[in-house]
Amino acid sequence: MGLILSIETAISVCSVALHREGKLLGLLELHQDNVHSQKLMPSIDSLMQRVGVATADLDAIAVSAGPGSYTGLRIGVSTAKGFAYAHNLPLIGVDTLDALALRVKDFMPAGSRAIPMMDARRMEVYCKTLNHGMEELTPLAPVMVDEDSFGEDLQNGPVLFIGDAVEKVANVIRHENARFIPLVNSAESVGQIAFGKFEKKDFVDLAYFEPNYLKEFRVIKSKKNPLLS
Repeated sequence: MGLILSIETAISVCSVALHREGKLLGLLELHQDNVHSQKLMPSIDSLMQRVGVATADLDAIAVSAGPGSYTGLRIGVSTAKGFAYAHNLPLIGVDTLDALALRVKDFMPAGSRAIPMMDARRMEVYCKTLNHGMEELTPLAPVMVDEDSFGEDLQNGPVLFIGDAVEKVANVIRHENARFIPLVNSAESVGQIAFGKFEKKDFVDLAYFEPNYLKEFRVIKSKKNPLLS
């Protein structure tokens, strides 16, 4: 029981994992841009063959539910929903930032905080704040980062910033309590959280589940006059 296939495509990383009762059996990750549509299903097939797991063995599908890249989330969630529907499996949605924060939990100092963040436009990030117990202190929100950002958190002790936005944030925030961790999203931590949800039967509705894009997707039309091209 508790064999879960997890999918993480919220950023450029294409990551899939298999867990049994929360313990990692196998992980396959591609750190490349724009490969989700071509590589996600082959990655799932490859991982399942490598671990020796058949589709009939699975108990649930888990997917990173956002925030994140519109295209990445759409592909990941669509694949997860299709897989779950085709094989009559429950679907588990996992908050992308909760899964990201879990990656630093084991080496967080006592009294420290984790701020998982994802890159948005320019100096904007999507982030939230969690304590050592992975309890949410501030909710998910877009933040424009400057030298004064997260000042209250930094005054209270070590703060571990994690995610694909830490490099640009590290160039702006200079504080002795700031720790910048070069880790990004992974299906490994998605699967860890998913097992707890599986035990509680905390499943999403396949028909209505949509990822949290946070921002409305906008197509920017070209200003170029087609008649002049």
